[in-house]
Amino acid sequence: MDKVILTDDASRDNTAEIAKKLGITTHVHLENKGYGGNQKTCYRSALDQGADIVIMLHPDYQYTPKLIGPMAYLISTGLYDIVMGSRILPKGAVAGGMPVYKYIANRFLTFAENILLGQKLSEYHSGFRAFSRKVLETSPWKRTPTISCSTTRFWPRPPFSLQDR
Repeated sequence: MDKVILTDDASRDNTAEIAKKLGITTHVHLENKGYGGNQKTCYRSALDQGADIVIMLHPDYQYTPKLIGPMAYLISTGLYDIVMGSRILPKGAVAGGMPVYKYIANRFLTFAENILLGQKLSEYHSGFRAFSRKVLETSPWKRTPTISCSTTRFWPRPPFSLQDR
């Protein structure tokens, strides 16, 4: 991992201040731009800095950063252009801190998306995603509404097929 970029989405804590003291590239939104706006800021910054692989890790402790290396490896070898982490598979999302109501909604949405997209993913709304530069340069995430910058809205069709590789 060459660089860490943090986007503080108008939080009231001192995350940005601590990150800057640690030498982390930090972007601060003066007003809350939401999950999609936060992602867009980070993706633009990473691409502007020449990143070949961009990994987003949502800082809610539901995902282990120990998988950053393996996710980067899967992209750097050309095996995949997108790798998504899952809070559903390891020890369970609720045990990892996901509220029960969000878990139920996530499972329902994932079930529906798998049917509609013909895929079999454990979750589409992951806060742990890795992308090749090619994907971020060619997918329409820059044109999607800021509040809609979720994985399923990056592409007009399913982002990949299990048969693609």
